[in-house]
Amino acid sequence: MINMLKLQITYKQRLITICLFLLALFFLNFSNHISAEDADPSLPEGYVLTTLITGANRGIGLEFTKQYLEKGWRVIATCRKTGTAEDLRLLQKEYPDRLIIDRLDVRNHKRIDVLARKYKNVPIDVLLNNAGISGGTSNQIFGRFNYDAYNTVLETNTIAPLKIAEAFYPNVRDSQQKKIIAVSSSEGSIDNVFKRGGRLFFYRSSKSALNMLMVNLAYMLKDRGIAVGLVNPGATGTDFMSGLPAFFPLRKTEDAVEDMIRNIDSITIENTGAYLNYNGKTISW
Repeated sequence: MINMLKLQITYKQRLITICLFLLALFFLNFSNHISAEDADPSLPEGYVLTTLITGANRGIGLEFTKQYLEKGWRVIATCRKTGTAEDLRLLQKEYPDRLIIDRLDVRNHKRIDVLARKYKNVPIDVLLNNAGISGGTSNQIFGRFNYDAYNTVLETNTIAPLKIAEAFYPNVRDSQQKKIIAVSSSEGSIDNVFKRGGRLFFYRSSKSALNMLMVNLAYMLKDRGIAVGLVNPGATGTDFMSGLPAFFPLRKTEDAVEDMIRNIDSITIENTGAYLNYNGKTISW
């Protein structure tokens, strides 16, 4: 009789343990699928955090789109050719209510203005200037510079982010997080030239100029409650790097974007104008 009682108690203990384990798994799974609104109780009821991403059809831009969607955000993913953005279309099937795909050539200022009017009343929490080009190494050889290529690099990497920030300023101002972010590069650091040598005249100068513009913007918009930041992914294994020399192993795109999102989350009015490496450390100008 005593042995039978002990067996019943042991069975009940095991049953309780299994139930508690299954309950813990349920809550863990549930927490991984909560929306951005549920994750932040300070947001107004019904508010969905939103980011607009340029160059979102491939590489780092596509990975930004994936990870923000996984976090429960609404994403306005823009690219030059939406008709061939197959990866974005597949994502849209998975997130039909939160992924919007729109056409944008960042060098086309009229199109930027059209898009800004289209989303006039849509708050954009993180305006993410990701689109960028290298200009190709063969165009940047001293004595054989291709200045048409240089103009294209400047229009894409430097002028476009400023124009987009200006056009979508009201959207950022009316949002909850109020952030303007640009994907820069450690190649834009003048200090790093002394460590790495001379190369990539077009690309480097376009990123240095971008840094100056964004820091100017940071201090102009600080009193308006808008934070501006620059994030560096590091050398990442995307098609962007195919025409550039790589002297060390390239980072995984998933890791680079995860690091940048963490750094974007850390940018506030207090550290507006920050120039952050993927490891969270400040890059010297």
